[in-house]
Amino acid sequence: MIPRIRSLLIISLWLASTAHVGDSFAQGTSASPERGQLLENPPTQLGVYSPSDLISKITDGTISRWLLRRTFSPRCSVTVYQLHYTTVGAQNEPTNASAALMIPTGSDPTCQSPRPIVLYAHGKRNLTFFNIADLSGQTNYEGLIIALALAGDGYIVVAPNYAGYDSSTLGYHPFMNADQQSSDMMDALSAARAALPATNMADNQKLFLTGYSEGGYVAMATHRALQAAGIPVTASAPMSGPYALSAFADAMFLGQVGRGAVEEILMLTSSYQHAYGNIYSNPTDVFEAKYSTADTLLPGTTGTGTLVAQGLIPQSAVFSSTAPLPELTALTPATAPAKLAPVFAQGFGTDNLITNDYRLSYLQDASAAPDGGYPNTTTGLPPDSPANTLRQALKKNDLRNWAPTSPMLLCAGDEDPVVFFLNTQLMQGYWAVTAPESPVTVLNVDAPPSHDGPYKSLRKGFARTKSLLKLIEDRSTVVEEYHDVLVPAFCLQASKSFFDGF
Repeated sequence: MIPRIRSLLIISLWLASTAHVGDSFAQGTSASPERGQLLENPPTQLGVYSPSDLISKITDGTISRWLLRRTFSPRCSVTVYQLHYTTVGAQNEPTNASAALMIPTGSDPTCQSPRPIVLYAHGKRNLTFFNIADLSGQTNYEGLIIALALAGDGYIVVAPNYAGYDSSTLGYHPFMNADQQSSDMMDALSAARAALPATNMADNQKLFLTGYSEGGYVAMATHRALQAAGIPVTASAPMSGPYALSAFADAMFLGQVGRGAVEEILMLTSSYQHAYGNIYSNPTDVFEAKYSTADTLLPGTTGTGTLVAQGLIPQSAVFSSTAPLPELTALTPATAPAKLAPVFAQGFGTDNLITNDYRLSYLQDASAAPDGGYPNTTTGLPPDSPANTLRQALKKNDLRNWAPTSPMLLCAGDEDPVVFFLNTQLMQGYWAVTAPESPVTVLNVDAPPSHDGPYKSLRKGFARTKSLLKLIEDRSTVVEEYHDVLVPAFCLQASKSFFDGF
């Protein structure tokens, strides 16, 4: 049976059995569906992969992936299962989602039950049929690398696809919605623990959290939610996430437009419009008329290249190359830092997504209610009372409002052209002032390898791989592969090493 159809049948039975919950929502009460239920037990086994299988798959791709061939040395084979479970959407509406459950197997003691759990959050995906549990091809780099680096070295891995992806019946994805995405992660963890007995594996009650890009944000939000619920977290390692959302968006509107920003702003707008209903009254309040349906397209079933070719979204221009006011010309685009100036320039053009009127109104609000961390450091906090509804939503989901009490490693690269290093720096600065006792370690994998520290050899490996890629290809290839391939490979090694210490 086709997975989505099978899941629709399962979820319809679940919804029928909890029909009173839906009625309660319709009446505006605070009733909640029962979350985290495993919808199929035993879960479906999708495949078993030996260490050599995983290594061959992970290196069969781009030059940058080939350069990583000696980076990993897994000791365990990995059995991959597909989980289906209940969760909620951004308005607390009942829905379903799916996840990968990766189980280490083999004769090495590292692969023997019981083992610790790593709850992993994946990065942004544009296609709704993405399934991190499907390792059958070479296109699922993120699924392969966590199987290789984590499950292949003795960790049970639970990796949700998120609501809105794979077999989920939710008609949108709650992108960068801290409350919903942390709920989804916690529900996947409950479902995974219910499924473990059928896999002949038990967990040893140690719980680690990590994730990359969007998933770095989700991992941190989940750590916050688990801590608030009194659920112990052994340690976490968010990687390259946009944690300081308000500052990150302000940087974009101030001319620092990163790679993939068209997709990010469309998914943010869609997510917050579904959650709060007030980002716009009409899409043309924000978007140029020709792109009035653009925020309904991602994530979707059509690739971004096709959407661009069809004229449904712009290729890279978020803003007009003509500044809304003469005094903003120097920020259209921004030119500092110089290494990222060519990236920023691609975010401007004549075929732009966001109107000049909206950009100006956003920047006027940023001037009236500035972020406390960017572009100038004052309080280090998100803006106090923003009037712009997008900035209100960003503030609501900004993670500068808590401090971890269990160990955390923040890993990123300072030349990241997609999720700027300022996110990591702002979290570090915020905690240095508000919670100096918090056990947080920051690792810049792109720092000079001559610097001392526990990750010196890893930084050497990153520098060597980056140099080889530049030599074999060119500087532009390094920029293209930096966020998606290079940094996650080395940050994941650092995260695994960090977890091993517990």
